[in-house]
Amino acid sequence: MRRSLAKFSESEASNHTPSLADFTTTTPELKFSVHTVERIVCAVDCGLPVNPKMIDAQVQGGTIFGLTAALRGAITIKNGRVEQGNFDSYPPLRIDETPPIETHIVASTADPGGLGEAATAAVAPAVTNAIFAATGRRIRRLPIQPA
Repeated sequence: MRRSLAKFSESEASNHTPSLADFTTTTPELKFSVHTVERIVCAVDCGLPVNPKMIDAQVQGGTIFGLTAALRGAITIKNGRVEQGNFDSYPPLRIDETPPIETHIVASTADPGGLGEAATAAVAPAVTNAIFAATGRRIRRLPIQPA
């Protein structure tokens, strides 16, 4: 089992810049060169947390979307057209395929800031860094393919 950390901060344009760090645990199944994401832990600082349940939901949704992109996000072109037309041909992770996601909200008195999809951007780097820590193999393209 290997662990990794990735950090994301939005631009300085807003009053408070939300920051999010993803901590990912992966287990390599080296026999088949497959990696299983065991859990994802997110720490988020978005200023004063006005609605913690909504922050948790936003972080979990963004994490699932980012993990889907990292694991299944291939967009293929055939005869000059994109083959994936909707979610029937670009399936997001289902809840039973999603690892446990923990959200930790940093206590803050700063002005509330928008969270947006900060969690989406931090997932792929956290997962690929955990794979590197486990195997020594750098992932340079998404979606992540078995070795």
